[in-house]
Amino acid sequence: MVKHLFDRMPTTASRYAVGATLALGVAFAGTSALPVDAETKASPSQPHPVAQQQSGANQANAVSAQTVLQVAEAQIGVSEDASGGGTKFHQWYMSSPRAAETLARDGGGTPAMYANAPWCAMFVSWVGEQVGARSTVGWDAYTVTYAQWFANNGRWGGEAKPGSVVFFDWGGSKSISSIDHVGLVKKDNGDGTITTIEGNTGNGKVEERVRPKGHVTGYGYPEYKAA
Repeated sequence: MVKHLFDRMPTTASRYAVGATLALGVAFAGTSALPVDAETKASPSQPHPVAQQQSGANQANAVSAQTVLQVAEAQIGVSEDASGGGTKFHQWYMSSPRAAETLARDGGGTPAMYANAPWCAMFVSWVGEQVGARSTVGWDAYTVTYAQWFANNGRWGGEAKPGSVVFFDWGGSKSISSIDHVGLVKKDNGDGTITTIEGNTGNGKVEERVRPKGHVTGYGYPEYKAA
């Protein structure tokens, strides 16, 4: 399974085997490709809007960006296993009702199909869940539809803000359909780069990274409590 088209290649042959098995299995079933997060380019035959997120006035504006970032930072160092999975983020997503929803949306299958899938979007979604902000941070395993949900709800833009959800295309495209990866913005460094916290980095871990803005497609803006 190809990950991080810009800065990551698979570290074991098993990743290729898993990706090939999933792709062939889905193709022979006559359905679209597995909707993993967009660190792989395997996307559904057509982009679908993210299904309506669970809402609740008690969640919106109840959590600060700093709280979200503190939870994300506490995960730094969490690593995937040799198959590219095995994290608590995978386990959480597979056991959530969202897994069944996204599988139904994108071609069918069982939640176990996410066991070794690229997990950058699952990581960001998990962070939102932990702080009780699912309705405003969102949840998905496929980065393109995750970004589209922010755009559809008028919460998409080009300014790096602490706690915003940042979407990357390593080729520099501003098209949502070309997104490769997702993370959380820690800060704008004021020099053309941003500091981020990301899961499923080139090292297969949760890490703090410095990224050039030239790779950013756009930002999703959760509705945080005012600082």
